[in-house]
Amino acid sequence: MKYSGLIAAGFGGQGVMLLGQLLSYAAMLDGKFTTWLPSYGPEMRGGTANCTVVISDEYIASPVIDAPTELLAFNLPSMNKFVSQVIKGGSLIINSSVVESVPERKDIKIFRIPANDIAEKLGNIKVQNMVMMGAFLHVSNIVSMDAVQHAFEHKLTGTKAKLIDLNMKAIESGMVAAGK
Repeated sequence: MKYSGLIAAGFGGQGVMLLGQLLSYAAMLDGKFTTWLPSYGPEMRGGTANCTVVISDEYIASPVIDAPTELLAFNLPSMNKFVSQVIKGGSLIINSSVVESVPERKDIKIFRIPANDIAEKLGNIKVQNMVMMGAFLHVSNIVSMDAVQHAFEHKLTGTKAKLIDLNMKAIESGMVAAGK
């Protein structure tokens, strides 16, 4: 059985919710079972935001996870809040452009991804969330790139469709960064 219980967390406006929606939709396209559960702080943009995404080859009993297999930390407060919950042997993916410190846990794999720096090199800081998603896809190998492409085509329509290629490049760049 292939299973992933992910928490993606950061400030509102960093694209955490879009990342979760795209992953969940891509999982559905790959024929997997999935849930997406958003959680917002009191403010939307600038407040805290996180979501859980569960992807499995089998039925999912609950969208709530106490012990994620992966944590995507977009900022330091998010890393500090959730890092202790990551299962032993799990993965922590840190946006090292924003988070300089690394937790002292030795029982998880830690990936430092300079997501903002990579996004800036691609010409749009807003795709830093897709750089992080690419790192997650490299680490987990839970959904296919074909499904991710189709998820973008479903979510980014009209004038936003022109952003699909840039977002796919950001995902590929995140995958490369996680592989180093």
